[in-house]
Order: sequence, then C-alpha cells, then structure tokens
Amino acid sequence: MYIGTTGRGIILTVLMSLPIAVEAADYIIDTKGGHAAITFKYKHIGISWLTGHFKTFSGNFSYDENDVSASKIQVDIDVTSLDSNHAERDKHLRSDDYLDAKKFPRARFVSTRIVDLGSGQATIFGDFTFRGVTREVKIDASITGAGKDPWGGYRVGFEGTTTLDTRSFNMKMPPTNEIELALFIEGIRQ
Repeated sequence: MYIGTTGRGIILTVLMSLPIAVEAADYIIDTKGGHAAITFKYKHIGISWLTGHFKTFSGNFSYDENDVSASKIQVDIDVTSLDSNHAERDKHLRSDDYLDAKKFPRARFVSTRIVDLGSGQATIFGDFTFRGVTREVKIDASITGAGKDPWGGYRVGFEGTTTLDTRSFNMKMPPTNEIELALFIEGIRQ
C-alpha cells in the first residue's frame, strides 16, 4: 500500500501527539558538587535560634513526575559531621548528652510512602533512624526545578522541612525538645 507524502506527514503528526510514557528515573544526590544541604535549627535557651548543618551525607531517590506517589528516597547522614560554627559547642552536641555520635555515628531516612498534593507539593512519610531509634517522620516537600544541566545531564531539585521531637529519639533539647530540619536536594539523573 502506498502512502503519499501528505499521508506520511499525517501519520507522523498523529504519532508525535500520542502521550509518551515517562517512567521513574533514578537520581544520586549531588553532594560532591555541593548542590545539596541538610540544615537544622533549634531554640537556644528559649531566646534565639541556633543553626547548623551536616557536612557529610549521601543519598539517592527515584522520581516519577507522572506518578509522584511511586517515588522513593533514601538519605544517610554522618552525624559526626555536625557543624554549628562553634567547635566547643559541636563537641558538646556530639557528646552522649545529645547526639551520642560515637555510639550512633549515622542517621538514615528511608521513605515508606509519598502523598502527591499537586502543584509540585508532596508529603513524604518515612522511617528515620537516629540515636538507634527508628520513628516515622513526615517531610513537607516541594519541587524546586528540573531540567538539563550544562554538562549534558539532567537534574531535579527539591526542598523539604520536618520537625523532630527529640524525646522520641531518647534525647532532650530543652526548652522545646524540637529540632527543625530543612533539606535542599539536587539530584543527578543516572
């Protein structure tokens, strides 16, 4: 059967208009390039905020923009890398009074389910293991951008926040016993 030039053009147009199935892609969190951060803050003696970050962490995630609920994330944090910009305070925070970093040098978050809220917003539920205790935590997350990078790769970025009740992890941080974490994640598609 012969299909003329016009017929081929129509068929090509129809094929191009069909939806393309996009599957989940795997990403590595770009910590080597310094394009990710995990920061914390807590109320210092009820007066002001003490802030800091974890210098060393790693992780990966699977992200499907067409089915966000099928996405997954895992993050490992080197607790000994805590930095609050004050060496003596950091030493005390790493001690068994607080983080007990010698006994529990790692923390880990593994998602268990993700609820797509639409408009680039999601709630990520997962198991957070900290100081040898695992509890479910909830992270309020949003996509910050996605696209090709200057090196021929593809990246996607997210930010998220959560508040931890330190008593749930056998640690007291008076007066509120709460630590607020903020995550800024840029992943490189593999």
